[in-house]
Amino acid sequence: MEAIKTREGGAAVLDCHVNQGTVKVFSKTLTVKTDERTELVNLSDDIRALVEATEVKDGFIQISSLHTTAGLFINEWQEALLADIKAMLDSIVPRETYYRHNDPEYSDCDRKNSDSHLKNVVFGQSLNIPISQGKLVLGQWQSVIMAEFDGPNQRSVFLQVFGI
Repeated sequence: MEAIKTREGGAAVLDCHVNQGTVKVFSKTLTVKTDERTELVNLSDDIRALVEATEVKDGFIQISSLHTTAGLFINEWQEALLADIKAMLDSIVPRETYYRHNDPEYSDCDRKNSDSHLKNVVFGQSLNIPISQGKLVLGQWQSVIMAEFDGPNQRSVFLQVFGI
């Protein structure tokens, strides 16, 4: 371990290990089937399994939703919180509001799913998570969650592990 000085003059310890080797890249596309218009799906176990299978010790995993109406985020996987997240999204972006994307005068989209696109803007569609010593670097309560906003549907989530 190496000590460094902080701005306040105190010492901090760097958790430092050296892993040398050839850079490797692994890719996989997960297929996620959803049954509800708005549904949250925990992808953590699938992502951990991929990271372990690659044997990458240090690097990153890039996770990307390949859709404009399904997002990704990290949070606690707890039923009451998940219900609160759905309620928050519906209050921020109500389905019943007038949106030009849903109006045939302005758009050729017949799905009437503008709220789904806007909810995706709130969450985003990609995550980047470090890998250290062969494990995802996530906090104790953190899970990787895909948010379906326009289901039921079949979704593709692209995973790419990069590291040594």
